[in-house]
Amino acid sequence: MRISRLGAALLAALILASCGQNPTPSGPPGGGKPQPVRVETVQKKPWIDRIEALGTARANESVTLTAKTAETVARVNFEDGQRVEAGAVLVEMTDRAEVAQLKEAQAAAVEAQKQYERLAGLVKQGTVTQSQVDQQIAARDSARARMDAIRVRLQDRVVTAPFAGVLGFRAVSPGTFVQPGTVIATLDDVSTIKLDFSVPETFLTALAVGQSIEATGAAYGAQKFQGKVTSLSPRVDPITRSITVRAELPNPDGLLRPGMLLSVEVLNRPRESLSIPEVAVSAVRERMFVYRVSESKAIETDVRIGARRGGEVEILEGLSEGDQIVTDGLVRMRNGAAVQVVEGPA
Repeated sequence: MRISRLGAALLAALILASCGQNPTPSGPPGGGKPQPVRVETVQKKPWIDRIEALGTARANESVTLTAKTAETVARVNFEDGQRVEAGAVLVEMTDRAEVAQLKEAQAAAVEAQKQYERLAGLVKQGTVTQSQVDQQIAARDSARARMDAIRVRLQDRVVTAPFAGVLGFRAVSPGTFVQPGTVIATLDDVSTIKLDFSVPETFLTALAVGQSIEATGAAYGAQKFQGKVTSLSPRVDPITRSITVRAELPNPDGLLRPGMLLSVEVLNRPRESLSIPEVAVSAVRERMFVYRVSESKAIETDVRIGARRGGEVEILEGLSEGDQIVTDGLVRMRNGAAVQVVEGPA
């Protein structure tokens, strides 16, 4: 009897509850009212793939200037950090002995030439033999060769700049006795900076000579330096599985210096692509979709996305330029729901 009474009571409670409950609404949220949403129009925007790396700046040309002969430094014609032109005389050695020897050799060469001319005139008259003339030719050529050798030794006593650039700290002073190989200074051509950096071999097909790059350095904050890829290494490093890329950056102001660590971005595949805000994309497992507004309804539309950047995504398939997509008001949104476009937040 107790079980029957309990069952009757439960049945009565269920009947009363069902009588007082409203039926579940169907259709769009809000009891049939359009759902307020905010939309954006699909537009084409410039897109560029970026390959990031680190590289060390190098001078376009770099040389360590050294002495070529054992001699005493007579004059130093440059200061630390001075910019010089190609051919500028930087250091002069003492050369008094060589200058005297050159004058003697020049006089001997002139006399040998005169003797040759005199004998050449006499051989026509038959008073001297051709053998005597040939001997004088050899003497003349020997005198000229000795003169040329002394001139070379004199040139070795002058150190000049092989190209235009910036000198480093000088390592000699007037009166210093130098030996062949003694370092005098360094010279760097920094009008153009070479930048070598390594990129994983997976990006090999995305690299090409002529691609643009952007480089930044800690010393200059967000300032970007533009350049071009000039060459790719013919080999892949078997240990790091990377390829070395060389780029060149114009450096007219001399801001970049050899040895600086630079962050590099290789700009790959510049293009115009459809772009939408990333917040508009919904994902269910591997499926990506957006809600496209058409005739005041939200249509669930599958999309294929490409690159991402700063809150935007590239759309490869699924949308057309000019489409309107829901960016705000996606909570409880479903396919085919009636929507009302508003200006402010939905």
